[in-house]
Amino acid sequence: MVIVMGQKDYKKGSITLWGAVGMGTGVMLGAAIFAVIGQVAQLAGNLMAVAYVGGAIIATFSAYTYVKMSNSYPSAGGIGMFFVKTYGKGTITASSALLMAFSMVLSQSLIARTFGTYTLQLFNIGPESGLVPALGVGLLIFAFLVNISKNYIIETFTSTISVVKIVGLAIFSFAALMAAGFSLGALPQTFSLGVAPPTIPAKQGLGLAASFALALLSFKGFTTITNSGAEIVEPHKNIGRAIIISIAILTVLYVFITLAVSSSLSVPEIIAAKDYALAAAASPTLGIYGLWFTVGIAILSTVTVCIGSLFAVSRLTAMLSKMKLIPHSHLGMKGRVQKHMLVYLLIISSILTILFDLSRIASIGAIFYLVMDIIFQWGVLRRIRKDINARASIITGSIVLNIIALSAFVWMKVQMDIFIVLVAVLFIAAIFIGEQYFLKSYLSKE
Repeated sequence: MVIVMGQKDYKKGSITLWGAVGMGTGVMLGAAIFAVIGQVAQLAGNLMAVAYVGGAIIATFSAYTYVKMSNSYPSAGGIGMFFVKTYGKGTITASSALLMAFSMVLSQSLIARTFGTYTLQLFNIGPESGLVPALGVGLLIFAFLVNISKNYIIETFTSTISVVKIVGLAIFSFAALMAAGFSLGALPQTFSLGVAPPTIPAKQGLGLAASFALALLSFKGFTTITNSGAEIVEPHKNIGRAIIISIAILTVLYVFITLAVSSSLSVPEIIAAKDYALAAAASPTLGIYGLWFTVGIAILSTVTVCIGSLFAVSRLTAMLSKMKLIPHSHLGMKGRVQKHMLVYLLIISSILTILFDLSRIASIGAIFYLVMDIIFQWGVLRRIRKDINARASIITGSIVLNIIALSAFVWMKVQMDIFIVLVAVLFIAAIFIGEQYFLKSYLSKE
């Protein structure tokens, strides 16, 4: 069940601490853990669990700055408003906010393809089938129709739906571990470096650092909590608590999921089934019912998160449009700007879902998010750190961790799929150049 409310129905003090935790875990526990775990294995090998702990550490460092910003500027405006406070209304703000928006759009496509991939596992159809993007686009259309109905769906879910997903994956992990005869004595071997399979680049230390970038995708939804700072009870105290609790809960869950998957499949097998690793891991130990159960949780997660995520990115882009930071054309459409953005986002997400596979969508999304976060953290450190009473050491630590993860990830991708790195670099350059031209042209008209 999702909570619905109109665009203007933001009420101060309407979200409790545990409501915020439910919102954070509900959004973070989306497609990434289902779609990315195989890609994490490709980079980290048998250190998948360590990769998710690393992603959680980076997210925690990063979240510190968002919490401090939310405490000083509680707003429903989200990252766009934070950039305005940091850099003012200019090219850096507009371009960086767009990077976040496109990262969210890529997440939409990741969710869509994950939905298609896991649904087809019920019929023993592989991810290469043309039905995967077809089902993905169908989900996007469904989410669009829900969002343009009388009530707008926002990315705030009841604690019930979050608990269902968490408990469901916990049951899967526990059952798979028990069926595989896993014991605590096997943990040292699970976390040891070992020998990387031939399909994994030889330098596993570098691969592990690179895997942090992908693991981070399973945590970056914490920004949803900061976006709702104006609505959370005692925000100065509860925003930070909600983020830490959410990240802690999911870190434990993700570690057990990786242990469950690796207890059922070898690393090469996980890589071979990287687009549907959880479903593949369920079959050997839990049989057909385990497969159905896992696919059901995947479908529940992707559908609910897709609806809320589409609203969130439409709200962000509508805000940027109203601030005259991005171009906008009505194209003859009536109604609010956010409705127009929903149309644009449906088209863009559908194109990405059709053109790119899960691996490439996740890679571009990770690069966009890390570049955006580095720019944000640097701006806060250099410009307004004292205004928000933030510690320079923690912000610096966040920047360093982001740079390490991004550099390692890009270097590995250059060796494995240089095309997607070139696409990401060219797209980032196009955003900054395009925004500079647009703002210069708009200001000259003003």
